[in-house]
Amino acid sequence: MVFTSAVNFIRSRGPDEFWRKRKIFKLAAHYFGRPRNCYSLSIRNVQRALAYATKGRKLKKIDMLDLWTTRITAACNQHEIEYGIFKTSLRDLGILLNKKVLSDLAIWEPYSFKALTDIAKRKALDDGLPSIKNETEVSRIITRGMLSTHK
Repeated sequence: MVFTSAVNFIRSRGPDEFWRKRKIFKLAAHYFGRPRNCYSLSIRNVQRALAYATKGRKLKKIDMLDLWTTRITAACNQHEIEYGIFKTSLRDLGILLNKKVLSDLAIWEPYSFKALTDIAKRKALDDGLPSIKNETEVSRIITRGMLSTHK
């Protein structure tokens, strides 16, 4: 488009407005009724939806962390060890598994998780933590701390 004066150039909205509106209408394509077709309504609804989506991403992370912690705690209770002792014992032994991996192990690999709890119980016994009651089931576990004390 060629404009003969600056006034016509300024008043022309042209393709920029079309593409700006199209971007909003694409985001509002799944709405029903006027919010889908009316720009002033669709922009309000799209902005609200994007704000909720931003909040939702953070809330999803928090929810997943809580879920993983609950699953690990339940599995630890099943194997008679406290979650805090389990986590600190694994960290002291250099077994650096995050909550997601531990949660997956607790659900899908119960024998592997049982082995981890036995190792953590043995470490807790070596450190003299009083919360471990049954010593006989972890007597088959050998740790570095046990090897260095028996030399």
